[in-house]
Amino acid sequence: MSDSFLDRLGSPERQRIIKRLRSPEAYERLREKVKGPEDLEQALDRAEEMAELHFALESNEAAREKIKAAVERSFEEGGIDAVAERPNELSEEARAAIAEGKFTLAVSPDPATHEDILTLLPEGNVGEKVPVTMSLTESCVSQLSGHA
Repeated sequence: MSDSFLDRLGSPERQRIIKRLRSPEAYERLREKVKGPEDLEQALDRAEEMAELHFALESNEAAREKIKAAVERSFEEGGIDAVAERPNELSEEARAAIAEGKFTLAVSPDPATHEDILTLLPEGNVGEKVPVTMSLTESCVSQLSGHA
């Protein structure tokens, strides 16, 4: 028997749910979740680039140092705003560690967007992951592909 839960509800309740499910807002929410072939291809390319960056950071000392130098250079040129995605949320300890160059690099999901992004992990008692700006992440990815 393939009775849906709607069949077991009373008529007014069923009509209200069916109307809500057919609303333009519900349709738009569903359309936002569905990706086309171009979007999927872009997402796969981005995931592949981030996986290569993650692998390089874990296994290649020269690439790790080159990317860290690029982050430090960007910090010297533009300050914390040029490096951190959300600089207002940083603690003073994290700011100080980044300014001194005491951080490691990693690829991890951004808490806000859930997309993989380059993050700074300040050394010391600081338990923060500092998401790097998207432009700096893209710059590091392009440096890595130029390096390989």
